[in-house]
Amino acid sequence: MSSMSGNAPELVIFDCDGVLVDSEPISVAVLLEIIGEAGVHIDEETAYRRFLGRSMATVAGIMREEFGLTMNDGHLEAMRSRLYERFRRELKPIPGVASALSKIGLRRCVASSSQPERIELSLEVTGLLESLKPHLYSATMVKHGKPAPDLFLHAARAMKTAPENCVVIEDSPAGIEAAKRAGMRVFAFVGGAHAGPSGLREATEALGPDLVFDDMEELPALLGHTL
Repeated sequence: MSSMSGNAPELVIFDCDGVLVDSEPISVAVLLEIIGEAGVHIDEETAYRRFLGRSMATVAGIMREEFGLTMNDGHLEAMRSRLYERFRRELKPIPGVASALSKIGLRRCVASSSQPERIELSLEVTGLLESLKPHLYSATMVKHGKPAPDLFLHAARAMKTAPENCVVIEDSPAGIEAAKRAGMRVFAFVGGAHAGPSGLREATEALGPDLVFDDMEELPALLGHTL
């Protein structure tokens, strides 16, 4: 893939799940387990297609409207508890991301659909927190989650950067749509463990991101601004 064209980027906005940490297979497995126990059975492919990159509030809305399951506090607490337990045992960073972060000579932040405590836990157990804090932004901080542009615009305002000078690194169709609606360039990362099972490359390419890449080690060169 070619590197950046147009304005030199000033800010890199990273999604968390599936971009910084390889969490999506764990997250989907726990979600399917919880809703299965509640009597709703969804296959993995459908779960990736409908839920990838979306906030828990959005997932709960889809479950209620499309599958007839109202996710109560008990469901949400059980999901959170199991997910965090598995993250502490199993979660790994995306291969090459620590090296990429050390070489990117640009300001950076995280803008994730996850709750703040989950973002922080994910980055802490994978050793990435020191490279990214304190600039961690969650969908809980805005009215509408991805694919609405609210979260990315919130992050850009907080980082005092115009949208056109931001580059978003995303792995989900919802996130790519949100970045485009925010008027930002977006690089689609399709190197996570979930990329194959979710048909991610085809889904992301159809949305017309600025580029698609699958090796996080390449990101500093693709941004064209390295230390």
